[in-house]
Parts: sequence; structure tokens; C-alpha cells
Amino acid sequence: MTMPAQDTDTIRALQRLEDSRSSVRLRAALAVGTTPDPRFIDRLIERCRTEPDFSVREMLTWAITRHSPSVTVPELLKEVRSEGAQARSQALHTLSKIRDRQAWPAITRALLSDADDEVARSAWRAAVVLVPEGEEPELAAVLSTQLGRGQRQTQLSLSRALIALGELILPALRAAMTDLDPRVRSHASATERLLRDPDAGFEFAIEEAKRAVALGGAHQEE
Repeated sequence: MTMPAQDTDTIRALQRLEDSRSSVRLRAALAVGTTPDPRFIDRLIERCRTEPDFSVREMLTWAITRHSPSVTVPELLKEVRSEGAQARSQALHTLSKIRDRQAWPAITRALLSDADDEVARSAWRAAVVLVPEGEEPELAAVLSTQLGRGQRQTQLSLSRALIALGELILPALRAAMTDLDPRVRSHASATERLLRDPDAGFEFAIEEAKRAVALGGAHQEE
């Protein structure tokens, strides 16, 4: 039996996903996504686990989202439980793009506090997209436990996730502003500032918050 030309082209594209050149892998992911076929979902997800290039990973995500969620979401939920950090991170990122709320139960507290910053950041972004109506305050409380974590990009990701939930985050932020850790207090204050003034830059907000925390500490010692 002769294989249809479309199948042959897709198989060749899948093979090119293993090419050493990122430009070739990028075009291959584009080709597979242009002619979606559920038979090749496993190969796309498998490549996400190891793909080193950010642009190619984004194209792989796009290719996966071109398929039916009924096919992709169950496979991505398996990846979320993977031992590999990149597999977890990329699966969460892709779920946030698909926006199918059947994935919500997989966004566990363990993922939201994952030791790997990239996994945690992907989990935060997915959570605020997938959270069911009425569960936002509980999510805000969990996310607030991560305040003060990591470097600026990680902190900015968390602030953005919290701000996406709206003003209901204020009780959690205000509780964090009394934390013993000055990093937590300044991050919470900066997040509140950004909530109030979205045009304020994060660097400015965090520096202002750090100064306020430092002055507060000095006043307490007087």
C-alpha cells in the first residue's frame, strides 16, 4: 500500500525534529502543526521533554494546540507528573495555551511550589487561566506562599499571576506584608503597587517596596 503524500511529509517533518540545527527543527514543528494528525501527538510531546531551543519549544506548543484537546490534554496531564523538570514545565505551559479546565485538578500545590523555578512559573501561569470560578481566593492564598522566591524574573512571574486574579488577592498580600522575611514583605508590597498602578515597572515597584520595608524596619528599631 502506498502511503499518502501528506503522511509521508509529516513523517519526514517528525524526523527533522531530531536535526542538530534549531532552524530545521523549527520548520519541522511548523509543518507538523500545519497538518495536525493525532497519531503524532506522542512524538511532539516527547520532543518537548528535551528540546533545548526556546523558539522551537514554542512552535512545538503551537503544533500541539492545533490538535483536539480531547487528544492532547490527557497526554499532557501525564507529562505534568513526569520526573523531568522540562517535561513538567512544557506540559503546564501548553495546558495554559489550550485553556481546557478539565486540566485544573492537575495543578496541585506541589506544582505551584515546585523546586524548579521554571516549573513553578509555568504552574502559576496555568493556574490563573484554569482556576474555576469561586476558587480564586484559595489559589491566591497558595500563590502568596511563594512571595519572595527566586530572582527578579521569577518574582515578576508570580506578581503577574497574582495580579491576573484581581483585587481578591489583597488579603493575601496584606498578610504577607507582615511576614518576618523582608523579601516576602517587599515582594508583596511591589505586587500591590503593580495591582494599583499597572503602568509602574516591576523594578521600580520592587525597589520602592524594598526601601519602604527597610525604613519600616528602621523605625521599629527606634
